[in-house]
Amino acid sequence: MLADCLDRGIYTSPAHSAAWSGLDIFSVCNLYSMTKGQDAIREIAKAWDDRTGNMPPLSGIFPDYAAPVVWNGEAGRVLSMMRWGMPSPAFALKNKKTDPGVTNVRNTKSPHWRRWLGVQHRCVVPFTSFSEYEKQPGQSPTPVWFALGDDRPLAFFAGIWTSWTSVRKLKEGETTNDLFGFLTTDANREVGAIHPKAMPVILQTAEEIDRWLTAPTEDALEMQRPLPDDSLQLVAKGNREDVA
Repeated sequence: MLADCLDRGIYTSPAHSAAWSGLDIFSVCNLYSMTKGQDAIREIAKAWDDRTGNMPPLSGIFPDYAAPVVWNGEAGRVLSMMRWGMPSPAFALKNKKTDPGVTNVRNTKSPHWRRWLGVQHRCVVPFTSFSEYEKQPGQSPTPVWFALGDDRPLAFFAGIWTSWTSVRKLKEGETTNDLFGFLTTDANREVGAIHPKAMPVILQTAEEIDRWLTAPTEDALEMQRPLPDDSLQLVAKGNREDVA
């Protein structure tokens, strides 16, 4: 399960050897890049406990990949690597042997997601660009990349995380992992021209990051809204990585 929606589809990911049968990978953002250095993440997000090691540029982050996440630790904000995909709702796992996770969360009123909306489970996910898939009749879906500018400035998705024991892949067996996903909302004009259903919830400033990570839940959820129109640029098309 890859997205908090109802569309069905098949997806072949570099992270998995076979096609996934689950929620439609093309329904919301399920591919993004993070190519800025750790210093920039730490400075903007005020995360001085860096547990990521020597992190290389990540030009194509797919579901279940490990990616950097900033979260509230006991002594301050922590930057660490987590696997992309929150635990799936129980109904979606009926007769399933694995849980590849849910990457995007839309329905924050669901009891399944409400348990992780408190400060201790909120996080921000750094990115430099994200992809939505353009669908044309008779053609394979095409990745279209969006960023806040041609120079791919650093920004953050508003996310949630948890530590969870499950079977992500049969060959791994049961494992315990730190997992994350990020919120989606209505698409703005730029994203909606390619994909009208949804876009990620994006935070651009240190003040917005502080609010998402520290505010009471009701206040924080007011940030689940699209960026204003004309905030994003289409910066690449056709590639499964954004290497610029």
